[in-house]
Amino acid sequence: MATFYNQATLSFNGTLTNSNVITGELVEVLSAEKRAINDSYIGTDNITYVISIVNSGTRDLNGIYVKDNLGEYKHKGTSVFPLTYVEGTLHYYVNGELQETPDVTAGPPLVIRNLNIPADGNALLIYIAEPNEFASPKTKAKIRNVAKISGSGLCRDIEVYDTIGSADIAQLNISKSISPTTVIENGRLTYTFVIQNTGNTPATKEDDVIVTDTFNPRLRNLTVTLNGTVLTEGNQYTYDKKKGEFETVAGVITVPAATYDREYDGGWSIDPGVAVLQVTGTVWAKKGREFSEELSEEQNEESNEKLNEKTNEE
Repeated sequence: MATFYNQATLSFNGTLTNSNVITGELVEVLSAEKRAINDSYIGTDNITYVISIVNSGTRDLNGIYVKDNLGEYKHKGTSVFPLTYVEGTLHYYVNGELQETPDVTAGPPLVIRNLNIPADGNALLIYIAEPNEFASPKTKAKIRNVAKISGSGLCRDIEVYDTIGSADIAQLNISKSISPTTVIENGRLTYTFVIQNTGNTPATKEDDVIVTDTFNPRLRNLTVTLNGTVLTEGNQYTYDKKKGEFETVAGVITVPAATYDREYDGGWSIDPGVAVLQVTGTVWAKKGREFSEELSEEQNEESNEKLNEKTNEE
């Protein structure tokens, strides 16, 4: 609702006389709101936005358009856009019924044209945007996304916005390598696990990070290190040498948070936090009818019986 004022002037015989000032109110029939479905943004995970437009008037409003600034802000005097519209994701509903997709310019900014809002009706726009390199990954960072609704028949533009903050979490991934890639029987090999954290929060003991693996072929005489420090079996990792099953104890592995640098153009580069777990052991090889001496006598007897039975059958 907008208030307006008006005053008239009367002139006669070179004299000016002002009338009284009248006050009126212009009732706006179009209202809108915008919100993000997500509570926060994480890396480049999609964000779903919803714009709701209501026409409380008695006539249809046609040719309405929406301009979404995709979180625009200034960096070194230049506009940057931390969100990218995901093409093909727009859904347009009128009074709850899905309509044909209107004209869309991905931008930035994102522009949606030729919307029609029926009298005493409503429209709903649902679309997805993706954080990009201009979205700050740091803690307490925010994206303020503003949409402007315009068109003939409106007394003024309507602005709606939603602010979403970065999630303060660790984001972990793991890669594995082997050295050497070719190993002889009873030779030593090393598995290296690199755990990277691209999140803005460290992975701590309370996050219960665990690495599990089943070695095939099995290993014996393990040496396990985390960032170069030797771990002890039982307290910091477990290993079932009969099955080749390896597992670190929850909370032993921690990974520092990533660090972030701002590029000249305003984009962010990520230097992940890293933890390196290495497991070195001797390949558990079988020779003739006997397994390695570390197998139990019972296992050796069972294995030998099976081999003898096979030999007799042949």
